[in-house]
Amino acid sequence: MVRSGDLNRYWIRSTDAMPSDVVIETGELTKTYGPVRAVAGLNLSVGAAQVFGFLGPNGAGKTTTIRLLLALQRPSSGSSRVFGLDSMSDSLEIHRRVGYLPGDLALYPRLTGAQHIEWFAGARGGANRADVGALVERFGVVTDRPVRDLSSGNRQKIGLVLAFMHRPELLILDEPTSGLDPLLQYEFERLARETVAEGRTVFLSSHDLDEVQRLADRVAIIKSGSLVATDTVDGLRRAAPRRVEVVLPGPAARTGFDSLVGVKVVACHDHRLALEVSGPIAPVLRAVADQDPVDVVIRHADLDELFLDFYRGPSTP
Repeated sequence: MVRSGDLNRYWIRSTDAMPSDVVIETGELTKTYGPVRAVAGLNLSVGAAQVFGFLGPNGAGKTTTIRLLLALQRPSSGSSRVFGLDSMSDSLEIHRRVGYLPGDLALYPRLTGAQHIEWFAGARGGANRADVGALVERFGVVTDRPVRDLSSGNRQKIGLVLAFMHRPELLILDEPTSGLDPLLQYEFERLARETVAEGRTVFLSSHDLDEVQRLADRVAIIKSGSLVATDTVDGLRRAAPRRVEVVLPGPAARTGFDSLVGVKVVACHDHRLALEVSGPIAPVLRAVADQDPVDVVIRHADLDELFLDFYRGPSTP
């Protein structure tokens, strides 16, 4: 353990990094456990200076992908590169330039938050004392009590400080706001945007679709270990069917809509009709107008609806 008296030699100012255009790149990355394919032929590219959202339910392969990127597991086949460096052979250099917050954060139960910060500062070869102090204050981190006495939310705050404190070029964050209250979730989002504004990159794996929708510049959706979509949130919305919600003066009827090309009636109840439109909108509007609607709302799908659509479909081969 680093002694308190030795701490000053670890507080140094990090040099500004110049990230390349592509920060993360995988080629047919695959990880199997016997007959189970945790990651299957993954081809992923993450550009610099953006928040990249990595989405999927439990068991989709998100955490395994992260572990492969950081050489915490060895791939069955394929390759992964971070900063253009090979994840396996250049893992020490990659780790120096990455801040990582695992979804299963494990801290030393007898050590305080301050002792964790001291130890990690020494292990990484330096951190800026002012930067660390600002993070501690910003998230209200409890630094003077053993971790075993802290709530899961207070442990998560320590994890955030450990990930961000050395101003890494790439942040790999697995469920970073788990256990945080709404105010601190908002503070994390501010920090992520500031990080990207400085030219650094945030790779964000999360179940919080609202959070990803607010933050992410680009999104990848993984299903059964395979990539099923990569785009901006707006791009995914534009490619997805529009939602048309209609309130009618009388009982809603499917008549006139089922026969339209690219139209699916998803709900028809009382005075309300909900349609999913992937074809031309003009015929739909004419059919709606014929029923003298009280109200009509047309919108693109939210990220949570897109996400559910991908997961309701057939499995990727």
